[in-house]
Amino acid sequence: MQAFNVALAERNFKILDVLISLTQLMVEGELLQLTHLHRMDVSEDDYLELAYRKTACLFSACVRLGAILGGMSEEAELRLGSYGANLGLAFQMIDDLLDFTSSEETLGKPIGSDLREGKLTLPLIYLLPKCRPEESAKVSLVLEEGGFHSVRLYDIQELLERYGTEQATRDKALQFANLARNSLEGFPESPYKDALRSLADFILDRQY
Repeated sequence: MQAFNVALAERNFKILDVLISLTQLMVEGELLQLTHLHRMDVSEDDYLELAYRKTACLFSACVRLGAILGGMSEEAELRLGSYGANLGLAFQMIDDLLDFTSSEETLGKPIGSDLREGKLTLPLIYLLPKCRPEESAKVSLVLEEGGFHSVRLYDIQELLERYGTEQATRDKALQFANLARNSLEGFPESPYKDALRSLADFILDRQY
């Protein structure tokens, strides 16, 4: 709301358009997530759409706003928007992975929270087609019980490691990070371009 107030004070209607579109996408993302909770049939496409609406569109809008305020061309704005969207998708994938691979001390919040809350994230989406029925039943039971009661978090972590889905998630995040970097091609070299490029590396390497 503060961003809307600033845009109104400046009478910048293009910024208002971006903020309105962003708000709509993020609200739709929250509603869409409710339809996916506690479900085992969430696909990678479902996940990507949700990640875009909940996270990547925010990254994209923030970079686009910088382009608008900097007086850049519409083409440059769209390329930077693509950078932000792909960076946001990579960020969300690493975030979902850290929910299984990090620690509460490092992450600053309990790990395993997504699955406990009924969210099937990308590491699990990659896991389910690979594991045996009795193993996928463990994931289903956590979703059903809303916590790690009958199944330990360690059991799920062990499955992710055994079937290589941690690496598969990192590889997918790397794809989107590279797409983000590619969106910066054509812009002149500068410390600002270097900073945007380095964000992709930070997101891939972060532990929190």
